[in-house]
Amino acid sequence: MESQDWVHLLKALADETRLRIVSLLLNEPLSVGQLAERLDATNYNVSKHLRILREAGVVTSSKHGRLLQSSITPAFRRRLSDDQTVLDLGCCRFNFDHFE
Repeated sequence: MESQDWVHLLKALADETRLRIVSLLLNEPLSVGQLAERLDATNYNVSKHLRILREAGVVTSSKHGRLLQSSITPAFRRRLSDDQTVLDLGCCRFNFDHFE
């Protein structure tokens, strides 16, 4: 992974709302509306955070009928621990089950 990619990833995970989004999406794909409801946030705010996570390669979105669902990318999942809750980058460690 290039150093610039690491910078984007760290920036994307440097926000508590985005960490909470990742934590929720690790369990199941969700729409913007579902995420907004669970986070008690606006659809606009959630969409903004999802864009940042998509640009960092953490999240992908796909259409299911009229519904756009977001999920964790396979590449990001491969970097997680066996139980899919911890991302260890060497310099820092993210434990996603603390953000649900």
